[in-house]
Amino acid sequence: MWKWETEGQAKAVVIIIHSAFEHHRWYAWLIEKLRGEGIHVVMGDLPGHGEESKYLRLHNESIIDYLAFIKLLLQNAFHYGLPVFIIGHGFGATLAIEYLRKNKTDCAGLILSAPWLSLRKTTKLIPNALTGIGALAPNKKISLAFEKKLLTRNMEGYAEIIDDIPYHSNVTGGWYKDIQQLMKNITTEQESKLSLPVLSLMAQQDKITDPFVVKKWLYTQNSVELQYKEWPYSYHNLFHDNEREEVFLYTRDFINNVMRSLGYIVK
Repeated sequence: MWKWETEGQAKAVVIIIHSAFEHHRWYAWLIEKLRGEGIHVVMGDLPGHGEESKYLRLHNESIIDYLAFIKLLLQNAFHYGLPVFIIGHGFGATLAIEYLRKNKTDCAGLILSAPWLSLRKTTKLIPNALTGIGALAPNKKISLAFEKKLLTRNMEGYAEIIDDIPYHSNVTGGWYKDIQQLMKNITTEQESKLSLPVLSLMAQQDKITDPFVVKKWLYTQNSVELQYKEWPYSYHNLFHDNEREEVFLYTRDFINNVMRSLGYIVK
């Protein structure tokens, strides 16, 4: 886990939760943009990701371990005594939703970037085979078709996700089944709805997750402040794609508006 502190007086803290198969270095641009707005950033690599992934052939981490890591991130963020926001991308956004559904926190707001609530076709296996594979062969290897070219069409953003840590989307059948069940629980359960302010950022050209399912879920929540925005040409990784400056402005303005509603003076 790492902390990047802004220069001078900070107004808020953001924790960033990256998506599956990524790691924290991918978010250097976003971290610096937040620091430039007077915001501390707390971030780390999810279990089994980052340097750990160099030695793993398959992802088989548990949801419990992922959520425990988010708890640790929040504990460090709350230590500053400032309003705390969560930015979750992809699978990280899904984990953020699950954590906030199951745990009471004083989190000021949630920013969701292309959350996984319904995955598009990601493997050559037929859907029926995937449904039962976790129960029949939980250790069986599944190679999800998550290639970097599906994440961004921006050459600068693409260069930011090329590094010495191997990128692979190989998972076990058990991992895949758990993720599918998690998404189903979030989208179908009527209780444990979110009440904090939520901003959902989506890409219409997303090849990984379905924006329609996210939009439908969002407007069933109990929050008095919900924002939903789609970019018509963007790919899945909004903070790496061509429109990322505009995406960041939406993020910044959401944070500032929530802080104003909490009684803070924001310049």
